[in-house]
Amino acid sequence: MATHAPEPPVEYDVHTTAGKIADLERRRYEAVHAGSARAVEKQHAKGKMTARERIDALLDPGSFVEFDELARHRSTNFGMEKNRPYGDGVVTGYGTVDGRPVAVFSQDFTVSGGSLGEVFGEKICKVMDHAMTTGCPVIGINDSGGARIQEGVVALGLYAEIFKRNVHASGVIPQISLVMGPCAGGAVYSPAITDFIVMVDQTSHMFITGPDVIKTVTGEEVTMEELGGAHSHNSKSGVAHYQGSDEEDAVEYVKALLSYLPSNNLSDAPAFDVPVDPEELVEELDTLIPDSPNQPYDMHTAIEHVMDDGEFLEVQEQFAPNIIVGFGRVEGHSVGIVANQPMRFAGTLDIDASEKAARFVRTCDAFNVPVLTFVDVPGFLPGTDQEWNGIIRRGAKLLYAYAEATVPLVTIITRKAYGGAYDVMGSKHLGADVNLAWPTAQIAVMGAQGAVNILYRRELAAADDPDTRRAELITEYEDTLANPYIAAERGYVDNVIKPSETRGQVVRALRALREKRRTLPPKKHGNIPL
Repeated sequence: MATHAPEPPVEYDVHTTAGKIADLERRRYEAVHAGSARAVEKQHAKGKMTARERIDALLDPGSFVEFDELARHRSTNFGMEKNRPYGDGVVTGYGTVDGRPVAVFSQDFTVSGGSLGEVFGEKICKVMDHAMTTGCPVIGINDSGGARIQEGVVALGLYAEIFKRNVHASGVIPQISLVMGPCAGGAVYSPAITDFIVMVDQTSHMFITGPDVIKTVTGEEVTMEELGGAHSHNSKSGVAHYQGSDEEDAVEYVKALLSYLPSNNLSDAPAFDVPVDPEELVEELDTLIPDSPNQPYDMHTAIEHVMDDGEFLEVQEQFAPNIIVGFGRVEGHSVGIVANQPMRFAGTLDIDASEKAARFVRTCDAFNVPVLTFVDVPGFLPGTDQEWNGIIRRGAKLLYAYAEATVPLVTIITRKAYGGAYDVMGSKHLGADVNLAWPTAQIAVMGAQGAVNILYRRELAAADDPDTRRAELITEYEDTLANPYIAAERGYVDNVIKPSETRGQVVRALRALREKRRTLPPKKHGNIPL
C-alpha cells in the first residue's frame, strides 16, 4: 500500500459495487491528505517533510503497508465531533529497509499539531505490538505538540501504554526514535527509553518543561534551541545519539544504523562475505603511538585500520568525546567499538564517558553484537564536581556493563591502562575473552611520576639533586612495572602483539568466539547502580 492515493471520482453511486470502490478511494484520498494544504506548506517552509514523506524516505519503495488508515477519534468534547480526520494524526504500518522488515509510526504535525489522543495512541500501540510479534525493529518518527488536551486523561493513559511497550520491547527488538520536530512534556519518555535517538539541527526540540515555564518558575531565560535543540542534546545532555544536518541526513543515519543491528535478540546482525587474510599487516599502526607517553594521538586511526574498509559509524560523537563508541564490521560481521580517546582529556574516564560507554556495551550485549575495546586510559578524572556528582556510583555502571555482557569481548591495550580504569575497560578480570596488548602498553596501578613521588618520597626529599634522581627513578619504574609483560606473565593479557598485527589478531579472535555461549546466574534482574 502506497503512502499516496489517486484522486477519487467526483460523482459515484455508493449503492453500486463501482460506487463502493469509488467511496473507498475517496476515503483513502482523504486519509492521505488529512492535513490542510496550508499546514503542509508551513511544514515544508520549516525544512520539514510530512509524515508520509518521511516514511517514503525511510522505507524501500513500494514496501509500506499501512495500519488503521481509516481510524478516527471518537471524542465529542469541545466540538471535536466536527473535525474527525482519517488517521487521527499518525501514520502507522510496516515495510522494509534494505529488504529487512521494520515497523514504523510517523506523527503528522499537519493534523491537529500531531497531538496524541486515544485513537492516535492505540495506533502506535498496535504497530509496536506487531513489531514484537514479528520480531522486527520499530522506528518512531516524532513530530508532535504533545497530549491532545480535549481528550483529557485518556491521552495520558495512552502515553503510559506506549511507555510500557517501550520497556517490554527493550532488549528484544531494536527501537530507534527519529525526533523531527517538537517532542515535549511526558512525550519525551518514549524516545528516552528507546535504543537510539536521532535529531535534526534547528528543527528538533525535546524538553520536559519549555522556555516559558522555566522563565516563570526560575526566572531563567533560554531559547527553545538552547534548551532542547539537537545540538544541546547531542553535546550537553547526551540524550541524543546523532545530529542530522537535515531530515534526509537523519534518515540515512538510521538506515546505516539498522544495517549493523539484528532484527531482534534471537537473531544475528546482517553479515557480508568479506575475505580477510589474517597474516596481512597494517604497517601504519606501528607508528601510531608517539614516543612520549604524554603526547596524544587519534584513536580513530586505530579503529579505522581494524575495521573492514575503514568504515566506522560513530554514535554520540559530540557527547563525552573522551570515549568513542560506534559500529563497524570485521570480516563482514558487525562489532561494537568502545575506545578511549587520548585527544580529549587524555582519554580519562569521567561520569559522562562512563555512562555513555556503559549504555553502548549493554546495547551491544542485548543484540548479540561483539564488543571490541581499545584502551588508553590514565584513570578516572579527578575533581570535586566528579566526586559530588556521583562518579563512584555512575562510573560503576561501565564495570557492571562489561561484567554482565555475554557477547564476545576482545580488548586491545594500546598504551596506558592505569588503576581502577584498567579493570573497568574490558579487562580479563571482568570476563573479556581475548585481551591483547601492544608493546607500548603501560599496565600499572598508576603512572610512573605519581608512583615515584609516593614510593620514594623520603629519598627524594633527602637527595642533593631531587630532579635528577626523580628522572632516574621514573625510568626505573617504567622499565620495571609500566609495561605489558608482567600482565602477560600472569595471563591477564593473552598476547603482546605488534600494532600492525592487530587486525589479523582481532579477526582470529572473533572467528574463534563466533559460537561463544555464556550464561549468568539465574535472577529476576540485576541491580545496576542507576
